Amino acid sequence: MNKIVVGLSGGVDSSAAAAILHHQGYEVVGLTLWLMKGKGQCCSEGMVDAAHLCEQLGVPHHIVDSREVFQASIVDYLVEGYSAGITPLPCSQCNKTVKFGPMLKYAREELGIEKIATGHYARVTFDADTDRYQLLRAIDPAKDQSYFLYDLTQDLLAGTEFPLGEITKTETRKIAAEFGLKTADKPESQDLCLVESNGSMRAFLDKYIAPQKGDIVDRSGQVLGQHDGVHHYTIGQRKGLGIAAPEPLYVIELDAARNRVIVGDRLLAANSECHIDRVNWVSVAPPTTPIRALAQIRYRSYPVPVTVVPLETPDGKEKASGTRVKLIFDEPQLSITPGQAAVWYDGDILLGGGIIERQS
Repeated sequence: MNKIVVGLSGGVDSSAAAAILHHQGYEVVGLTLWLMKGKGQCCSEGMVDAAHLCEQLGVPHHIVDSREVFQASIVDYLVEGYSAGITPLPCSQCNKTVKFGPMLKYAREELGIEKIATGHYARVTFDADTDRYQLLRAIDPAKDQSYFLYDLTQDLLAGTEFPLGEITKTETRKIAAEFGLKTADKPESQDLCLVESNGSMRAFLDKYIAPQKGDIVDRSGQVLGQHDGVHHYTIGQRKGLGIAAPEPLYVIELDAARNRVIVGDRLLAANSECHIDRVNWVSVAPPTTPIRALAQIRYRSYPVPVTVVPLETPDGKEKASGTRVKLIFDEPQLSITPGQAAVWYDGDILLGGGIIERQS
């Protein structure tokens, strides 16, 4: 019998994934990562629901204390980024360094099992022509989570199954109900667990970064208003600025060193190019010449046409390393935000992605 370790958060998606695999004849082992200190939905109620599911399915359940690595890799990473005036994206880093990597390592080294599965909405295929695993969008466009998985390595893709990639969220809940799972009607969790456990990103950040009043200025330096902390703002933000102006103003720059939030009109807020660092080429080998693709610069943003241009690394190494690229958009884009991920596709195939370093 095929054995597989299923990551269980206690939500309906991971529960349904486990039930589907169990029904297909897999020998399922549940694994829950304890990520946060103190109380939090995913780490208190979630662990209880995950344990209840394993009891219902009659399968083992393991809990791994991952609080220290989560604190160092995600919480500290977020606080450091926001303090420096960028808007980090924790989810892709969490998937690689906190979840998928450690889960597959635990499965192989502690349990002798070669495969893991999660409740993410994405698909993986193997391309024999290129000898690479490919990451694809899920069938359900409204739930597709491939954007957050762009940083997974070939080894992680080879060792991971996504049982929900070929079905819709509606079908997932229906399956969960048919199996009589307690989580079938459980409310949707928020995209970011830290927001869910703290109430808002602002509340989370205020626990770690002291408010510091400063000026909101235009590009010329004219003071237009006041803020209570650069970390409360993000590039492209339009609402909540507290400034009366004849036309909408957007945050166009965060100057943490001078404790200033710089704003401008829509023309100043849009940009046609950006530099991407820490690139991971997922489904294809790193190209050495420009390629055309469709890029997303936020999880919920619409894919737009771009030219992806390989860049040399700062030490002058060949472009073939693929770790840095420039995106040139066919049309100027709002909210190109340093710290967020930019991910590019060919149809449903996720080609690669990385972290936005700066606008050009």
